[in-house]
Amino acid sequence: MKVTIRSIEPMIMLIRTNYYRQFSADYSRDVPAEGYGGWNSAYLEISRENTAVVIMHAWDTGSYSDFPGWWRAVEYIPRARTICRDVFPRLTRAVRGNGMKLFHVVGGGDYYRTCPGYRKAVELAGPSPPALRQVEGDSVTAALREFKSRNVFVGQENIADVRRGFRDMGFAENARPRDDEYVAENGHQLAAVCRHTKVNHLIYAGFAVNWCLLMSPGGMIEMQKYGLMCSVVREATTAVENKESAARELCKELALWRVALAFGFVYDLDDLCAALATGD
Repeated sequence: MKVTIRSIEPMIMLIRTNYYRQFSADYSRDVPAEGYGGWNSAYLEISRENTAVVIMHAWDTGSYSDFPGWWRAVEYIPRARTICRDVFPRLTRAVRGNGMKLFHVVGGGDYYRTCPGYRKAVELAGPSPPALRQVEGDSVTAALREFKSRNVFVGQENIADVRRGFRDMGFAENARPRDDEYVAENGHQLAAVCRHTKVNHLIYAGFAVNWCLLMSPGGMIEMQKYGLMCSVVREATTAVENKESAARELCKELALWRVALAFGFVYDLDDLCAALATGD
């Protein structure tokens, strides 16, 4: 089904928007959920003034020869590098050239602390709230965590390379912020930036859509608690996949559905760039 809503304000633009109809289950079927409407699109409004694209955790991960253990543990790195090379230049050019804000969410090191946009975000946000008081662990739980590290992720043979990779962390080539773009390392800072700039809708790009973009500081779960709508650009992200899902990128498909159901909408790169270039 295609629905069109006419825009009348100059800072409002129409964009084809992907959404998911999670109703109505059909109990005449063997699988009632197959009665759901599924993926649809509608032409809906978004505000240039109140929307920002957020590039999150777009890291320079080096080459396989630099950090083979990191690449072995994080199989999406080649896909992320391709996105940074082929998608990000078009996305950032469209955003920067057409009246929409571009923010950056960082983490994993201190590579961003000299960015002017980071210092601005820290100044706006002020001191971070105290960390949550932790429940006391014990030796049994510590052993379980150690087992997971060695046998679930990242694997004993990969730990040293992953640690080296994070020590050498930096921005990916096409994800470096300009001096006038805000850089936040957590939701407290990103929320302060959003309040200051009157942004209430964040459209995420970066890595990975079912992991950091959802759960890390500054990700969708945290930002939704501040009242922000959180959406994603389909082509500007990939997912953490497993052995069974990787060939078809099924975890990415499930994560896009989750975003559309619980947080916001899914935008296609072509539609977002075209809307930014032409307005309404």
